[in-house]
Parts: sequence; C-alpha cells; structure tokens
Amino acid sequence: MKKYELLKEGPVSFAGRTLYRIRYLRDFANIKAGDLGGYIEREENLSHDGDARVSGDARVYGKAWVFGDAWVCGNARVYGKARVYGNALVCGNTRVYGKAQVFGNAQVFDDAWVFGDAWVFGDARQ
Repeated sequence: MKKYELLKEGPVSFAGRTLYRIRYLRDFANIKAGDLGGYIEREENLSHDGDARVSGDARVYGKAWVFGDAWVCGNARVYGKARVYGNALVCGNTRVYGKAQVFGNAQVFDDAWVFGDAWVFGDARQ
C-alpha cells in the first residue's frame, strides 16, 4: 500500500528538475494521513515501505533514495546517488550528495555537507 502520492498541482522547478510535493496517505511515525511532505522528483526517491519520510522544504532528487525509517526534513537536500536509510536523520540546511550514505542512527544537521563517497553511520552526530 502506498504511503504517499505526488501532487501534480504546483510542481517546483529546482536544479533543472521538476519536483513534486508529496501528500501522505496513511498515518505512521509522526505523520498523519493528509499531511503534506517535502519534495521529490519521482517515487523512486522515497520508499513506500518502512517509516521513511521527507518533510518541510526538504528535496530529494536525481537517483537519491530515502528508505528504512530515515527522515529528511527542514531545508535538507539529498541528490545524486546518495542514500539515507536506517534510522538516520538529515535536517537543517544539510546537503547529502554524490554517492554519500547516511545510515544507522546517524544524525546530520545544521549546515553540514556529506558528499563524494563519504559514509556517516552508527550513532554519529555531525
């Protein structure tokens, strides 16, 4: 069962791509059915399984993927071939891109940039 839908009204153009706001279709984690989420380029950017979510003004695009119970929020950007998963939290003005991965219980926030082939994992706080 899908946990969100892409809203076709009012897509935003960002970094040469069209991103769609998401609307959640069911309750899970801190989300209620009907809540608006962040922006994604396509459904392959955010898993329908687990409690993974994108909220606020966060944007996930390219071949980036958020899955598991991960949360991308605030003004964060996840793009390229980046992965955010497990119980990871990426928020604030954080950028995760390239082939970077944030996973486990890691938290990346404020103005942090994680890029290239970098991994942030375990209980790391950055």
